[in-house]
Amino acid sequence: MDIALLTRIAEALERLAPPPPAPPRLEGADAFVWHPSPAPRLSPVPRVSRVEIALLQGIDRQKDLLLANTLRFARGFPANNVMLWGARGMGKSSLVKAAHAAANAEIPGSLALIEIHREDIRTLPELLNILRAQDRRALVFCDDLSFEKEDADYKALKSVLDGGIEGRPPNVLFYATSNRRHLMPRDMIENERSTAINPAEAVEEKVSLSDRFGLWIGFHNCDQPTYFAMVEGYARALGIELPEEELRRQANEWSVTRGGRSGRVAWQFIQDLAGRMGVAI
Repeated sequence: MDIALLTRIAEALERLAPPPPAPPRLEGADAFVWHPSPAPRLSPVPRVSRVEIALLQGIDRQKDLLLANTLRFARGFPANNVMLWGARGMGKSSLVKAAHAAANAEIPGSLALIEIHREDIRTLPELLNILRAQDRRALVFCDDLSFEKEDADYKALKSVLDGGIEGRPPNVLFYATSNRRHLMPRDMIENERSTAINPAEAVEEKVSLSDRFGLWIGFHNCDQPTYFAMVEGYARALGIELPEEELRRQANEWSVTRGGRSGRVAWQFIQDLAGRMGVAI
């Protein structure tokens, strides 16, 4: 066997083979979307879809809590993973994006926002291993997080939040929004209680996931005065000039046709009103 020939063939194959891809970096943007396959990558988001934090009405306490936690983290101090839970359309995900923008406005470039989709939660350990080697701090954000029956992905999340050997990287926080306080449907928890040998331990296994979040921030359905405050705040910020009585009348009619009041309904009304009045947003 010609060793020299085999060596030349091996060297030629190495030259033809593409180099391994460089690990993703938190550079070139303030926000990214995590794509675990086919090759792990962080896709930059040039412009985040968000509203200014000052425009978010009716959730002042929630704003104070999340912004304080986010700013502590941006400044290099300890902070908590956060679960924002409760009524739909009340600004949970909007507040996360607004708090990230506010922190970066105060401390430019301090935080990267990384969105991970619910279906990719099982790859969270892989993402954290990538972020562990980064100098930049990052908020990993999952919107509308919840788990259904026969769904074991919650175990991956539970281990990386607090219980794994490596633990959560010190430069990473996990923010999640959910309509459920404990991330799982009530019938799933009750079913675990009824079928388990030790019901208390079965329920503890499910509920302990939400306990891994050091900060819980609740959002509740808004009343009519709060809804009007949201509408009026948006109208002022966008320069929509309409008498208060007429603005409220139209806003109330809009909420009735939508079957409820929320921050999302208020914003949708303002978009419609701005379009009808020829006001650019």
